[in-house]
Amino acid sequence: MQTSLRTLLNENRTWLALMFVIVAGFFSYVFNYQNPAALYWDENYHIASAQKYLNGVYFMEPHPPLGKLFIALGEIVLNPNPVDNQFIGTDYAQNPPDGFSFAGYRLFPALFAWWTAIPLFFIFLILTRRATWALLFDFLYLFDNALIVHNRSAMLESTMLFFASLLILSFLLLLEWKDSKRGFFWMSVLFGFAFACLMTTKAFGLIMVMLLPFIAWKLWPQFGKMVRFVLAAGISFTVFFCGIWYIHFAVGTTVNPSLPDNGYYQASPEYKTILDEKGTRNLLNFPTMLDDSLAFVTHYERGVPRLNMCKTDENGSPWFLWPIGARSISYRWETPDGSAYKYLYLQSNPVIWLTAFAGILLGLMIVFSSVLLPTPQRPKNMFLLLAFGTLYVCYMIAVSSIDRVMYLYHYFLPLTFSFFILALVFDEITQIWNWRLTDSRKTALLLAFSCCAFLSFQFYRPLSFYTPISDDAFKMRSIIDLWDLKCVRCQSNNPLVIPATN
Repeated sequence: MQTSLRTLLNENRTWLALMFVIVAGFFSYVFNYQNPAALYWDENYHIASAQKYLNGVYFMEPHPPLGKLFIALGEIVLNPNPVDNQFIGTDYAQNPPDGFSFAGYRLFPALFAWWTAIPLFFIFLILTRRATWALLFDFLYLFDNALIVHNRSAMLESTMLFFASLLILSFLLLLEWKDSKRGFFWMSVLFGFAFACLMTTKAFGLIMVMLLPFIAWKLWPQFGKMVRFVLAAGISFTVFFCGIWYIHFAVGTTVNPSLPDNGYYQASPEYKTILDEKGTRNLLNFPTMLDDSLAFVTHYERGVPRLNMCKTDENGSPWFLWPIGARSISYRWETPDGSAYKYLYLQSNPVIWLTAFAGILLGLMIVFSSVLLPTPQRPKNMFLLLAFGTLYVCYMIAVSSIDRVMYLYHYFLPLTFSFFILALVFDEITQIWNWRLTDSRKTALLLAFSCCAFLSFQFYRPLSFYTPISDDAFKMRSIIDLWDLKCVRCQSNNPLVIPATN
């Protein structure tokens, strides 16, 4: 018999497990987050955008505004830099002055990365109905090297993952409390809020619209509940989506001629008039400004190059290699003493990524076999396997049709879906050959896996926390050639990367 969520929330072990998650998450994602004190990867773009917010400068950018607003807010909260206008005349920040602090700009991305572990814990708790299992499955997030490196920087993915996790938690609680009038209403509101925040952080969050048919499936044929959900979630989404965009427009009132298109960023004549007349805070101008901002995404994407595996400095990778962690990206390196190098590498924890990919394959096999083959009993987690499997498959199909170059961190969202599918598959399997998997045996297996994941995290730790590592030690970590994980003085062994020759 399934343990009720109320019972789980009344158990001390649940809150002790959550406390462990909070403490471990702090040391993985927040501790010493301001280092290295140097720009890397897309921080060049996002810190430049944040400074425009801080100085009221109008700009357009391919990503929605919320993540960058939080990056700017962190600088306001901590205020570690006496001057915050070095990059308002460019879209790509370079050469920050001596003593420049990243503590403010990275504050909220690091906090969101930390806080994401909390909704993930409750998601695993709902999926497995066991506090110990929820804790151990949270290791998938707490100790993945790629997630840690990227999400504690001044970038957008940690904000995206936080609101994506909050959205999925609201989805599960919506179904859990569908017979509670108050609980159903507030989870509908939370669903709309989280969806709005997700869509105003990165456009990839649109994949979450695939949850709506599954909500309709569970509510059918209770049309009254469907209407209440649509109204509560729809109004919540609209208010927060439009409110976030309005803040973006209201803050940026000054046109800087040193920026592209004399500071107008290909704005329409109507939008230029609004800017010249200082009318960005007029609600009547909101539709024009939003339409122009969304249209700019298409304009920007036309200038993004395609994946070119013949380039020696290509960092992108094809989508079908992401599940195995290919390709790794060297974000930054330096040698403090001329011998050993320090690296900041987007490198997956192979124990976590490969196990999660195996969970995807097993989950799809369970779903397809139960549909196509005559079976005496359907999987108990069939609905959720279908829901998360649909999110994963649809996301991968969508990105496979995108022409522009894509990177390993574009897999973070489906990677999170794969964590949920792995938990469901683990709960589903009751026997391996003649070996019956009791709950105690499953707990022992999950504990052994978690130890392996943590040891693997420690093995790749030097590449995640910018500590010196010798060439020989680096080469030991290059286990799969397709990762293209190479030190400064090493040659690439990736069989798919073939440099062009003249």
